Amino acid sequence: MNFHDIARCSLPSLGASLLLLATALAQNDNSSVSSTMNIPKPPATKQQPVTDDYFGHKIVDPYRWLEDGSSLQTQQWVAAQLAYTRGILDKLPGRDKLHDRIEQLLEIGNLGETQVGGEYYFHTRREGKQNQPILYVRKRVDGKDEVLVDANQLSKDGTVALDWWQTSHDGKFVAYGTSESGSEMSTLHVIETSAHKLLLDTIERTRAASIAWKPDDSGFYYTRYPKKGDVAEGQEVYNRHVFYHPLGGDPAKDPHIFGEGRDPQDWPNVTLSNDGRWLSFLVAQGWTKTELFLKDLQANAPALRITTGKDFLYVAQPYDGDLYILTNEDGPHFRVFKTPVTAPAREHWREIIPQSDAVLKELHIIGGQLFALYEQNAHSLLRRFTTGGKPVGEVELPTLGTITDIGGEYDSTSAFYLFTSFTVPTTIYRFDIQTVKSTLWDSVPTGIDTNNYETRQVWYTSKDRTRVPMFLVMRKGLKLTGHNPAMLTAYGGFNLSVTPEFSKVLFPWLDHDGVFAMANLRGGSEFGEDWHRAGMLDKKQNVFDDFIAAAEYLEKEGFTDKEHLAIRGGSNGGLLMGAALTQRPDLFRAVICQVPLLDMLRYQNFQIAKLWVPEYGSSQDPKQFEWLYAYSPYHHVKDDTAYPSVLFMTADTDTRVDPMHAKKMTALLQADNDGPNPILLRIEPKAGHGAGKPMSKQVEEWTDIYSFLFWQLGMTP
Repeated sequence: MNFHDIARCSLPSLGASLLLLATALAQNDNSSVSSTMNIPKPPATKQQPVTDDYFGHKIVDPYRWLEDGSSLQTQQWVAAQLAYTRGILDKLPGRDKLHDRIEQLLEIGNLGETQVGGEYYFHTRREGKQNQPILYVRKRVDGKDEVLVDANQLSKDGTVALDWWQTSHDGKFVAYGTSESGSEMSTLHVIETSAHKLLLDTIERTRAASIAWKPDDSGFYYTRYPKKGDVAEGQEVYNRHVFYHPLGGDPAKDPHIFGEGRDPQDWPNVTLSNDGRWLSFLVAQGWTKTELFLKDLQANAPALRITTGKDFLYVAQPYDGDLYILTNEDGPHFRVFKTPVTAPAREHWREIIPQSDAVLKELHIIGGQLFALYEQNAHSLLRRFTTGGKPVGEVELPTLGTITDIGGEYDSTSAFYLFTSFTVPTTIYRFDIQTVKSTLWDSVPTGIDTNNYETRQVWYTSKDRTRVPMFLVMRKGLKLTGHNPAMLTAYGGFNLSVTPEFSKVLFPWLDHDGVFAMANLRGGSEFGEDWHRAGMLDKKQNVFDDFIAAAEYLEKEGFTDKEHLAIRGGSNGGLLMGAALTQRPDLFRAVICQVPLLDMLRYQNFQIAKLWVPEYGSSQDPKQFEWLYAYSPYHHVKDDTAYPSVLFMTADTDTRVDPMHAKKMTALLQADNDGPNPILLRIEPKAGHGAGKPMSKQVEEWTDIYSFLFWQLGMTP
């Protein structure tokens, strides 16, 4: 029970041809790239200014034409940019060595989510050169893993991904979703576990589906999106509604259960009680508000609204005749209430777990107990309670780190949790509820001696005197000269925490005397809802101030200097990179800006971005326009300014953040940059926002990142 389940526009065949042309041009260009920054000028980009009037403010956009990714004009521009980028990156010294090391590290593999279903355990794992994780099933009695779903067999290039999966309570069936090229618009399938038999049930447009199986396996409740043509153009990426599917039935005839007449941007999820009678709906409206509804399936009555419409987050789990509600209502660190399902109104709620200094992130009912996942100073704690809220102990974790997943059912004898930290690879532990002990259940050998590295947590002061924590990772005994290469990353938004997690691709950096820094900025959930709200809407500038202060701390304390500091971030973190490089271009040497939001006056017009208006605001509102325009990176590029070196990275089938942001910003910076530093654009074909990216593409992506950073910071591969 948590809040973080709530975060395709392919080029035509001509676009693919142009991408191939770009590669050919790059390979045939014999001009050399030197470490002294003597690089060719980028391709010229024509300007076709469009002027918008925002409440009396005349805003000129010189590159509006690049928003149309399907036009021949834009595709030709992209081809020229890719040829320019490849002509530089492919010739950098030491690139092959970096490629081999990154490939070696990524072949280590990884472990993923674990679920329990009857006599079966399910989990995902990726090994060696496999592009996608495989879903395995393991019987309790023999402990042998068997392949259940292998997405690697669904495409030759590994671009079909397993997006999500959900077992029935007894494990007899698994519903799962797959999508192509990172689009994330899943197709739902059902497989019978014991026979490994794929059923005929197939349902389209089930992006990030929420699934609730009936206890008798006769069917499931699920969420899906409308088909193109069923709603107004552009609305097919919204209008997520709840349906019921009987196994073997025609999906076109699945009865509609919930969502009709509601705001198209509502995001419903479903949960079913253990007796199959009570269906709860969590309806997210942005990242600060959810509404709860409860439907008595036995009475077949309309869903009853059980929250008051206040601006708080709520999650509900019906179990054994009661409703367990996790919320930040009048408690920004979250607390738990309990009420009978027959009396769900607010006046009947009884607090059973009060808020504490730590932030309560998730609540799971496993083996008749409440497993509460907390976060304190950006690391995990796992505590247990009775269903009445009495504490019964804390699960001992290996070190300071992060629990990324908890698995188990209400009648399970064990709980499973995935644990990781900067120096601990993701490991699955099994916690036996009766013996109260954790044992190692599965792990992936890495061949890396993690004892050679250390993690520190430091605190620094932001512009308004707010104290902000930051993790630092480096080799033990590293000599800090004040000129060490440093990579600073952060996110700062959408109520999401960034916490210690093992990253195989971090080690080429650490092994070349690099310092890795990860700051826990406002806008995240590290310190509860107050921390989140201090970095959203009109307070978004706090996030950028926190990040700039982190960079200044690293330089002041002798970890690095301006000529050796690189910053990296993606998505909302890509917006952060854009704001940092436009507000303090003097502070950084190099920037990796991935799948970014950059034009904050028009972002809401593309892909699924209307969902983010509660977090950012909209330029269609006069007050919100003011604060968006005050920091929108695309609108703060200045003529005759020396900008740091920038590598923009995006993907042509990103269905979350449109690649137009990176295209327009690249053109603008290339035109206005008054320094010698390169501004490069990398667009990945057949890839999306990042989810489901095959291992082969990850190798190439990280090779480009490190080749660029090593070159810019004067590092020898």
